[in-house]
Amino acid sequence: MSFLQDNPEVRTIRVAAADLNAQARGKRMPARFADKVAVEGTRFPLSVMNLDIWGEDIDDSPLVFAAGDPDGVLHPTERGFVPMPWLDTPTALLPLWMYHEDGRPFDGDPRHALARVQARFAEMGLTPVVATELEFYLIDDSGKTLRMPASPRSGKRRQGAEILSLRALDAWDGFITELYDGCEAMDIPAETMISEAGLGQFEINLTHQADALKAADDTWFFKLLVRGLARRHGFAASFMAKPYENYAGNGMHVHFSLLDREGRNVFDNGGPEGTELLRHAVAGCLDAVRGSTLVFAPHSNSYDRLVPDAHAPTAIAWGYENRTAAVRIPAGAPQARRVEHRVAGGDVNPYLMLAAILGAALTGIEDGLAPPAPITGSAYTQSLPRMPDDWGRAIDLFETDARIARIFPPALIENYVATKRQERHYIAELTPEERVDLYLDTV
Repeated sequence: MSFLQDNPEVRTIRVAAADLNAQARGKRMPARFADKVAVEGTRFPLSVMNLDIWGEDIDDSPLVFAAGDPDGVLHPTERGFVPMPWLDTPTALLPLWMYHEDGRPFDGDPRHALARVQARFAEMGLTPVVATELEFYLIDDSGKTLRMPASPRSGKRRQGAEILSLRALDAWDGFITELYDGCEAMDIPAETMISEAGLGQFEINLTHQADALKAADDTWFFKLLVRGLARRHGFAASFMAKPYENYAGNGMHVHFSLLDREGRNVFDNGGPEGTELLRHAVAGCLDAVRGSTLVFAPHSNSYDRLVPDAHAPTAIAWGYENRTAAVRIPAGAPQARRVEHRVAGGDVNPYLMLAAILGAALTGIEDGLAPPAPITGSAYTQSLPRMPDDWGRAIDLFETDARIARIFPPALIENYVATKRQERHYIAELTPEERVDLYLDTV
């Protein structure tokens, strides 16, 4: 409770958990009730963690009418209260995760899925060190056509992309400064920001940290923060995988290494190629790409990003310093040797994404898998295995792939598949404009 004691101006609190679509599901209450919820937690129906993208129950879900729609008990995560600086009223968020009445973690909670994977690494004496890179667009969606918001400095709208442009960053200095201030207040380790290849597209790097759960929390909090601040400024910030047909999509790249009990990077062999353990991890990641594509591309719009020559991978391949591959080994000092996983879009659930990537790497290490030879040149022009480019096929693979069953509990797989099949059914009835309107703010 020290946060609220140190911040007596906080008038309201939110208590919330991330559902399978990473939507914040929760409640609002006056700050004077914070003590009670921080100690005792609160209750939601278990089914709330398994709603579709519209926030509707899943048809025929075993969590709803068949079971009487029972409650779960939500307890605060280790993060505690964090401010919500995008709101006018001083407010704090208490992040939660869900348990059964008897204290067992609820398998349908994506944060528990990541905790399971992290615990498996700990049993092997290994600690994942994780960083995420988030791409997003600033968008004026006030008219019939999406466009870049007018610069607060010049009043003009950019007419084209400006990669690594200081001018593009300076045009939004006020907003970006407020964004960094918000990250500081929320303890989100935001580091470098650049302008990207799309019209009004930016990327921010969150620093490496030896706690995958905190890395996922930070990624989720950042998405809430930037979307909230953008609306406060009169425009949208969107992590939608492909808001513009003719510009690059939004990706979410993940970097990870592994430390042993003495704090040594087990991927470091003193040279650029890395260790056998690194190659096992790469092989596990590649082996699981097809089955886990639904996690990396969870929505209808996600598959518009996964096309050749669009700064997103389409082939299941790896390489050194090769951004066309699904998995890249960046150059740099040997002690920083790491894996970069480049498949996920910006529209993912970060808990499921990190669970899928780290779980796949762990499978590769446990099984001693060997990867194919690293590629050179463009993966787009080579005859290589391809990831599924169809949402329905990705759903089927996630449901049946034995590698996925080693990473995620059966209940989560069942719930996620049912969610995505329901969304696919109803999204088929929407116009392209309605799909953009649905995804622009939600994902």
